[in-house]
Amino acid sequence: MKALVIDDEEEVRQFVQLSLETVGGMTVIEASTGEEGVDRARRDRPDFILLDMMMPGMDGAATFSALRASADTSEIPVVFLTSKAIAPDGRRLEDLGADGVLRKPFDPMTLASDIRTILTA
Repeated sequence: MKALVIDDEEEVRQFVQLSLETVGGMTVIEASTGEEGVDRARRDRPDFILLDMMMPGMDGAATFSALRASADTSEIPVVFLTSKAIAPDGRRLEDLGADGVLRKPFDPMTLASDIRTILTA
């Protein structure tokens, strides 16, 4: 599986990459902004996107909208990975069409299996 991680924090991207590649056996590409993430999704066609909610400029909600608005990326599953995933926000994101919501901090040993569970539900 190929994952696209869109998060403005380099440390988070590196930690997610290490977790998904080492524990989950996935390939990870990354983007540090929403704009870059949309471009990478169009170009690299990942199997799923792990998207941060709170980013400067184009935030997670705007990035998600842009992904859904493009025919090239509208069918790519999106899982939000955010510290803002309290219950009401999580439901709101899923109501908007997100495939799932995971909280930061996450368990690096279960992140890949948590994502697979969401994607197969």
